[in-house]
Amino acid sequence: MISGLKEIAKLAEVSVSTVSNVLNGRKNVGQATRERVLKICNEKGYYPNSSNKASKSNTIMFIFSDFDRDYYLQIIKGINHCLLENGYDLVICTNKSSANLIRGNIASGIISLDRNMTDDDLLSFATPHFPIVLMDRLIEEEYANTKSVIVDNYPVMCEMVQALVDNGYKQFGFIGGVEFTLDHKERFSGFLDTLANNDVTFDRRNYFHGDYTENSGYQAAKIMILSNVMPEVLVCANDNMAIGAMKAFEENKIRVPEDISVAGFDNSDAAIMAGLTTIAIPRYESGYLAAKELLAMIKGATSREPVKLSATIQWRKSVKQVKKYEFLLKNK
Repeated sequence: MISGLKEIAKLAEVSVSTVSNVLNGRKNVGQATRERVLKICNEKGYYPNSSNKASKSNTIMFIFSDFDRDYYLQIIKGINHCLLENGYDLVICTNKSSANLIRGNIASGIISLDRNMTDDDLLSFATPHFPIVLMDRLIEEEYANTKSVIVDNYPVMCEMVQALVDNGYKQFGFIGGVEFTLDHKERFSGFLDTLANNDVTFDRRNYFHGDYTENSGYQAAKIMILSNVMPEVLVCANDNMAIGAMKAFEENKIRVPEDISVAGFDNSDAAIMAGLTTIAIPRYESGYLAAKELLAMIKGATSREPVKLSATIQWRKSVKQVKKYEFLLKNK
């Protein structure tokens, strides 16, 4: 279906989401555009496939793309528990197989945590009878049958960076995630804005690209070491990259936190074992809520307001004691 929609969109000189809106009878498309799209569909013999029909399946599909991040198991547990309570089954797949499964009409809806699927891809599937809940992603399409369950990354990152500034840190480094993802954008914005609000200059030489994997954090730290420009504290967009950086520091006899403090984001099991200061996200709860919201949409709920989950800081030994949280650190 996606390839067909893209072809129609290209010929009509509109977006894939516009073609999807036309084919699903939504009213947010001008009459001239609607007629042009339908005319091209007729000429090409293209008609919506079975995924546009109401599905009677009691199956929900969870699609994701990254096997390296261990918190997926907690999300899946949350999704599965909610579905079991409501008499639904769960199918788990990656984006390479999910498009074919969606076309096969085996599920009543999707929970998506797949950064490899574009917004247009997802919108092409989100018909009035086939809702999609998006995790860690926002799609601003008023008439799309989608809803987002996201972490409120920005305020908690601001809180952590403010505590670091209050403790006297002035030289900061940052390892970012995949830059188009919502998580990276919000976490990096919170980091930068808090430094700016405190008149702390961020040296862009201390910004390093990552992709959320441990290896990308390891490589970023190696480059940092070779550059001979070491910040006082390194904030990472997730735990995997922070742990990779800590391994590189250890190999080069750079002590954490004596020589450099390190903080992550996620509160993975590996972070707990490594004594990594991080931000804890309620992953099980996010999966449960995503499933709950999807079931409500299947039953006709119309609210599209995103669900935002709060996160909390976990201060541990990878950061030198932050004065206002010393009592927490003593218990770690």
